[in-house]
Amino acid sequence: MTKTILITGSTDGIGLLTAQTLAAEGHTILLHGRNAAKLEAAAKTVGGATEQYVADLSNMDDVHSLADRIRAKHSPIDVVINNAGVLKAPTTVTKDGYDIRFVVNTFAPYALTQDLLPIIAKDGRVVNLSSAAQAPIDLNALHGRKKLNDMDAYAQSKLAITIWSHEMAKALPDGPAIIAVNPGSLLASKMVKEGFGLAGNDLSIGANVLREAALGASFATASGKYFDNDSGRFAPPHSAAQDAAHSAAVMQAIQSVVTQET
Repeated sequence: MTKTILITGSTDGIGLLTAQTLAAEGHTILLHGRNAAKLEAAAKTVGGATEQYVADLSNMDDVHSLADRIRAKHSPIDVVINNAGVLKAPTTVTKDGYDIRFVVNTFAPYALTQDLLPIIAKDGRVVNLSSAAQAPIDLNALHGRKKLNDMDAYAQSKLAITIWSHEMAKALPDGPAIIAVNPGSLLASKMVKEGFGLAGNDLSIGANVLREAALGASFATASGKYFDNDSGRFAPPHSAAQDAAHSAAVMQAIQSVVTQET
């Protein structure tokens, strides 16, 4: 059975290759990017049944507008892959005073998922891009009251998305499944080249696990879990994610920020 699948950040890198992989199986792919020309090029590369959605995920108004446009055309959708992410940026603080890594990597996917929940199939899945880079969250930094360097901000934002994946899954026992995935370290993406100056490993390592997380039987009962593709198994995330008090404080902060930005 063909599915309708949204992939954020699907104009290049792992998002684009995952879109190609899933489109080749006959699924309808909702492509997302910040740039209309890049989206058009991505649609030609992906082929098959695609739709294009332009939105800047560092702007929460754009996030909500993206959800509105998808809801206006689709019910249900089957899979959301929250792939878009940022490590480095020319300006790291948004107009509202938040670190762009927390906005794009944590807040935007949370808000987008919440907005789309009414139309995500109960047997569907939300696949959130985590990372091997995870670090305990400084709540002052999350609230925009403290500046972090690029890697610290990125690692904290990735633990934060891992935490909300687990917590949202607990709140949705009847589905959809919410799964956090580290697609593999140092893959051949623009982010790895910018951040580490490395060519990186084969992107298909990541695309294949995202395809499996989205549709494969091995993830069918994985809601709330974290999959570490470096070890090829479900594994505990950073220990801070298993600290109930830390997780509760992070969730409260995320919900507070997203509510303020709505």
